[in-house]
Amino acid sequence: MTQRPRAVVFAYSEVGARCLATLYECGWDVPLVVTHEDDPRERRWFASVAAAARAAGSRVLTPQDPADPALAHELGVLKPDFVFSFYYRRMLPVGVLRAATRGALNMHGSLLPKYRGRAPVNWAVLHGEAETGASLHYMVERPDAGALVDQERVPIGPDDTAFEVAQRVADAAVVVLRRSLPALLAGTARGRPLDLAQGSYFGGRTPDDGEFSLDWPAARIHNLVRAVAPPFPGAFTRLHGHELRVHRSARDAVPARHAALGPCLYADEHGLVAECGDGRRLRLVEAWLDGAPLDAARLAATFGPSPIAAATARGTGATHASGSGPAPREKSARS
Repeated sequence: MTQRPRAVVFAYSEVGARCLATLYECGWDVPLVVTHEDDPRERRWFASVAAAARAAGSRVLTPQDPADPALAHELGVLKPDFVFSFYYRRMLPVGVLRAATRGALNMHGSLLPKYRGRAPVNWAVLHGEAETGASLHYMVERPDAGALVDQERVPIGPDDTAFEVAQRVADAAVVVLRRSLPALLAGTARGRPLDLAQGSYFGGRTPDDGEFSLDWPAARIHNLVRAVAPPFPGAFTRLHGHELRVHRSARDAVPARHAALGPCLYADEHGLVAECGDGRRLRLVEAWLDGAPLDAARLAATFGPSPIAAATARGTGATHASGSGPAPREKSARS
């Protein structure tokens, strides 16, 4: 009987769970899965890699550092044909990569070489991209820089949230992996070098990066709202001592009604409206004020019936593409 191909898998998040399941479905031997302990501060919207691995009979490890000598010893004993990283959140050291006798590969959630680094789907939505995808590439010492084996494109609609796009990217990752496994086993998945000048590296994001100001252009606010909408931490601004959170927005072509007032917030016959720094309107489809749902009645009860000037609103939310704020630096982290 032909020996099954053996892989050690480093994985987390939805892409990790789905790609691991794909290896099991394709009959691969996965004796060891390395993943992360769930962070209690993070809302987990994705399937559990650890649970899937244990259900399939794989051993599960959650080391703090993938350079752990005990892990290196395990890899030396197992001698895997391949090492895969499926949305594992740390860079794998060169020693781990070299433990794979036939190759070490990573699944990344962008159309490499674009959006290398952390949170690629969120960054793509933030920058108003019309598409992204999933890319399988060989791992090298530099993050997301090894030769590309295959990739699959997915669309990003103008009102899609990062969560919605992330689901499509997970679907695309499965397509790419299934399509690539035969070539990997045959030894014909050579890969093509990435032209790193055609893309940039982006760092991780924090909840504070969801802050915006109503004096921004409407499209910029809308893209931020989409990029960090729940289950991610969400977009927010400060409005006269209150915290305004926006979970869903929609662009509105109706001309501004209060241009002389500048950026402001009010309600019309259809709901909440923000007039932004470029004079364009944004409908706040789902908004919260100080942790409670906000509608026209509550807006009037809190601020009165007149439009609320947003002169005291403030926001940082720097983005790499817009040139505002510092560009993300390269970090030793997988996304």
